[in-house]
Amino acid sequence: MKKIHILGLVLIAGAIGALLSLMGDISTYDSVESARKKEGKFVHLIAKIDTTQPIIYDPIKDPNYLTFTAVDSLGSTTKVVYKNAKPTDFEKSARVVMKGSMQGETFECKEIVLKCPSKYTDEEAAKSVKMTETTYKATTE
Repeated sequence: MKKIHILGLVLIAGAIGALLSLMGDISTYDSVESARKKEGKFVHLIAKIDTTQPIIYDPIKDPNYLTFTAVDSLGSTTKVVYKNAKPTDFEKSARVVMKGSMQGETFECKEIVLKCPSKYTDEEAAKSVKMTETTYKATTE
């Protein structure tokens, strides 16, 4: 076997090893119920903030404590505890991706990623109305 072939096989084996090590980091979004079944394991939840329930954050008393209720797409709810500063525009977020683990009935969140509503939604709706008005004017003249 030539040295180039051996080097190629070593590189392929290294690439396979790297891919297998990264497979542990690949995860999908869990529902609240499936996260409860995986209690103590690291999961990703995607949910909405339940604005009918209180959001507890007092930056004077403890700036690294936030608790709120989250509702997933299936309607299941859970109390979320986030031991870090409240993200900017937290209440305006359409959805939140939470990384952490379930501890009993509470989701202990380590990281929050906000999924904000598109800033273009209102502009697109306005353009749609304007196009409809223009089309209407063109057909009536």
